[in-house]
Amino acid sequence: MSTDWLTALIDWLSANPGWLVFALFFTAFLESLAIAGILVPGVAILFAVSVLAGKTGLPLTDGLVWAGLGAIAGDGLSFWIGRRLQGRLHSVWPFNRYPALLNKGESFFLDHGGKSVVIGRFVGPIRPVIPLVAGAMEMPWRRFLAFNVFSAIGWAFAYVAPGHLVGSTLEHAVELPRHFYPILGATLATLALVYLLLFRIQLGLSNSSAVYRRLNAWMSRYNSTHRFWREMTSHRPATGGEFSLPSLILAGAASALFTLLCLLVAYTPLLGGIDQATAQFFARLRTPLLDPLFVLTSGLGDMPMLLSAGLIAVLAFGFRGYYAAAAHILGAVVLSYVVVTLLKNGLGLPRPELVAQPPASGAFPSGHTAGIAVLSGLIASFIAREQISAHRWRTYLIFSLPMLAVAVSRLYLGVHWLSDVLGGLLLGLAICGLVRASFSRYDQIPLRFESTFAAATALWLAVVASYIGMTWSEAVTAYQALN
Repeated sequence: MSTDWLTALIDWLSANPGWLVFALFFTAFLESLAIAGILVPGVAILFAVSVLAGKTGLPLTDGLVWAGLGAIAGDGLSFWIGRRLQGRLHSVWPFNRYPALLNKGESFFLDHGGKSVVIGRFVGPIRPVIPLVAGAMEMPWRRFLAFNVFSAIGWAFAYVAPGHLVGSTLEHAVELPRHFYPILGATLATLALVYLLLFRIQLGLSNSSAVYRRLNAWMSRYNSTHRFWREMTSHRPATGGEFSLPSLILAGAASALFTLLCLLVAYTPLLGGIDQATAQFFARLRTPLLDPLFVLTSGLGDMPMLLSAGLIAVLAFGFRGYYAAAAHILGAVVLSYVVVTLLKNGLGLPRPELVAQPPASGAFPSGHTAGIAVLSGLIASFIAREQISAHRWRTYLIFSLPMLAVAVSRLYLGVHWLSDVLGGLLLGLAICGLVRASFSRYDQIPLRFESTFAAATALWLAVVASYIGMTWSEAVTAYQALN
């Protein structure tokens, strides 16, 4: 297929940069629209337009907003069409020309429910039909809208940000060290493998999924890989053995993204614009009425709070005889502290100067965000392990709320850049995945959350109340002393 038309389009947009935001909106709209997303090479166009946007100096935030709005509008129109044609999708042109795709979309929706709107946004073959099917199957429009907006945010960043960063690099002629490229290549290869496993082969990663069975069969062919598979498998009699594939995927994906973020933060100015824009946005939200709430939330990630939680958890698990779990929790605490300290001191990146006395340590990554991600992630993993696979996502969703709250509080208080907070989240998730995968070798019996853990929780809450009582007033005063 000739690409002359794409070259002509890019040349025209180069001469008329004022139309870039419309091009981003319209391309994202077509990429998300039912069936049209199959016929139009939206990903190629979106990348090319994003590169041009970065070269011409269009703010990344503007590109993300317009692309996200286009994706929301495309999925929204597809949903409306599906609602209007419910029961007739297979008989109306042009949808009747793609019966296999519609059947696959319907099966996917039945398997994943409302989550399919979020997941399907990133799955190439069925992406353009999931909203159509959701409408035809009478998914409540308010629920669809929430999933639509949420998924569009991540989709816009994943599809627009890479091209924009490439364009910005070309425009600024950034000189990069030699080791930048092999590290970047390895990182992108890891992300491509994760994408392949998650979206191109099959989304399910439990021991009943197709991808799990295929990997098990492939690794069983060789002694070294078979040994690795056995060692990283839980041997609980009730489950028949479960390889820690989700934990390893989480560790690999988060580590790769964190490495990529480190490269961009340490060697390029490409994230400076979005960091500044985010800091200014939260600075405008600052008000004495909300300061105490965000100081309180941020305090959940303070070192004494996290260390006390880790120590109490180690003692509780050890007292109940779960020595491997206690050792892994202790290892997670030590690893988090060491890595965050080394990175802060090694990179030495400055913090935003939005408070009278910013913390003296380096900015990247956010230690508060990394710490709460490790704490919440490990608690969620231990709880979810005792649940059936279909219900585990609810536990992870609930325990993701403290991570989000602390992350937002650090941005609101002006002590971290957005890149610092994202780095902390990714680092924390990488450590969680690594520790949980390692623990799978010793996960032989169910963890029973008995009175000992209830007492441990009560003790930690008492420590929290005491710590807040001693430090809260002083912290509020310090953060309200704006320049």
